[in-house]
Amino acid sequence: MRVLSQPRELLAARWLIARQVPRGGVGLVALLALVNLVLGALPVVFVVATSVVLGRVPAAVRDGLDSAAWDSLVAVFVVAAAAFVGQQVVAPLQSTLGELLARRIDGQIYDELMGAALRSEGIAPLEDQESVDALRTAARELEFGVQSPGQACAGLLALLARYTQLTGYAVAVGVMFSWLAAAGLAVAVLLFRYGQRGGLRKYVKVRFALGPAERKGDYFRDLAIQPAAGKEIRVFGLAGWLRDRLRESYLAWLKPMWAERRRVYLWPFVGFALWTLAVMAAVFGAAGAAGTLTLTQFILVMQACLGALRLSEYYPEADLQTAVGMEAYERVLRFTRRIETPPAPASKTWPPSRIPDPVWTIQFDDVTFRYPGQSRPIFENLNLTFPIGRCTAIVGLNGAGKTTLVKLLARLYEPTSGTIRADGVDIASYPIEVWRAKLGVIFQDYAKYEAPAADNIAFGAVAAMDDRSGIRAAAEAVGLTETLDALPLGLDTPLARHLTGGTDLSGGQWQRVALARALFALRHGSPIVVLDEPTASLDVRAEAQFFDTFADLTQGATTLLISHRFSTVRQADLIVVLEHGRIVEQGTHEHLLAREGRYATLFRLQADRFTGSEVPA
Repeated sequence: MRVLSQPRELLAARWLIARQVPRGGVGLVALLALVNLVLGALPVVFVVATSVVLGRVPAAVRDGLDSAAWDSLVAVFVVAAAAFVGQQVVAPLQSTLGELLARRIDGQIYDELMGAALRSEGIAPLEDQESVDALRTAARELEFGVQSPGQACAGLLALLARYTQLTGYAVAVGVMFSWLAAAGLAVAVLLFRYGQRGGLRKYVKVRFALGPAERKGDYFRDLAIQPAAGKEIRVFGLAGWLRDRLRESYLAWLKPMWAERRRVYLWPFVGFALWTLAVMAAVFGAAGAAGTLTLTQFILVMQACLGALRLSEYYPEADLQTAVGMEAYERVLRFTRRIETPPAPASKTWPPSRIPDPVWTIQFDDVTFRYPGQSRPIFENLNLTFPIGRCTAIVGLNGAGKTTLVKLLARLYEPTSGTIRADGVDIASYPIEVWRAKLGVIFQDYAKYEAPAADNIAFGAVAAMDDRSGIRAAAEAVGLTETLDALPLGLDTPLARHLTGGTDLSGGQWQRVALARALFALRHGSPIVVLDEPTASLDVRAEAQFFDTFADLTQGATTLLISHRFSTVRQADLIVVLEHGRIVEQGTHEHLLAREGRYATLFRLQADRFTGSEVPA
């Protein structure tokens, strides 16, 4: 684990944030810098003025109320009072302007982060754990805006006030007493600040590095308080087990942080304290022993020393904000760097209007693919041909590579080697958004959008969202019309309970919505329909009814079915059996049964579950 142990690295981290400050706008940044300079100067003015007031009191008392000494005392007191009141006025202004600056900068960085997440043409960065961790951490800090990059920028400017104040106190001590004492005082304060900032930065590094352990604790906490698992926790008596897991996970997260906190804040601060104690004793002793200081000078030196010493403390307006905010922005950069760069332009450029629909075949030609960071390939030299205008089914056990095949076809990943061709043309030569427009894909982990039911269907062809008759036809095709009509607002009902007038659907109903989305895409020009486990949440009768209708609706279309139910795939024109990333069999249902191979074995095993008897070949 790398920590910022060198001042150069700390300066580099601050420079990273300083470079973001101009995003707040030149006018706002200049005004906030000026406010911080004034806020730093006012306490120094107050200390100088009050020292002068205390020094002139004896003369004013001796000479009386009508004396020049009294008038001078009153004038200086007015200055001190004005400086004090000025601090009370300027401090809220600093906070308000700092918040405005933070919101402006965070808004831009949030757009940058979301833009990066959506810019990736594939999904590899979104399935990579390191990238996901960086995205989650950065998004969390930006969302809550408490210790965000924008707050770090405001906190960095707030340091102007603190260090202006320290400079003023050191100058006062130097002018009134000794520049050596001023230097020793400044070094003592800066040593404490270095320990405070360096220690906090190290602590934050550990805090972020322990993100996986923290998420584990958050998982158990959410499991305990969310309704999803509430029934089973009570029925199975899991409360004690859950309480123990929650305690263990949080201790696994907290103990390393406690240890790091002791390491960075205990013994180093003992050394800083001893140095400061020695410096202050020397300064106070020398000032007290000096016979040349006036009362005003002595009081000013004492107040300046004490004021400077208070600047050794934690700065609530800057320290945590800059430490966490810097780390959060580093996570933003880490995520954006991992977003894949756009692929190099293909040798042949196709104008979007001239890209033809496939009319013969889609071929996987010697395709090898492995997920990033994995050594074992999912496919190795895979050769597979899908006939256009026919229904092809992909079957196999979990982990066979079925869904990965669809991801490659949709260009969510690119092959490690080999080529995917449509009518002999490498699909990588097509503009990716145009190729994807030819696909209507419903994955097994289909999305449930917190949007009206009509939109959930129309997202299959977003350019045709006003086709209400098409939306209703797709819903009717999957047997969903009665369900949707019964909703409070019909097709316009938001499918989320927490939205006004909203509701939720059962698992089977949600899957019908996803199927309707694919049919809506087919209606609006997607010639290839891909369904990944399309009927997993439907019962056998509903499944049979759906595929009778689906076969009629998709006549002439190219369909690719992925399913573990053989009653689903038996109607396909071509059935491909995958096992460990290899094609072990392919053919029609009757042909594969006659071969008495892997397909026949799996088909009969599943059929036995429903009939209780052997199914003849």
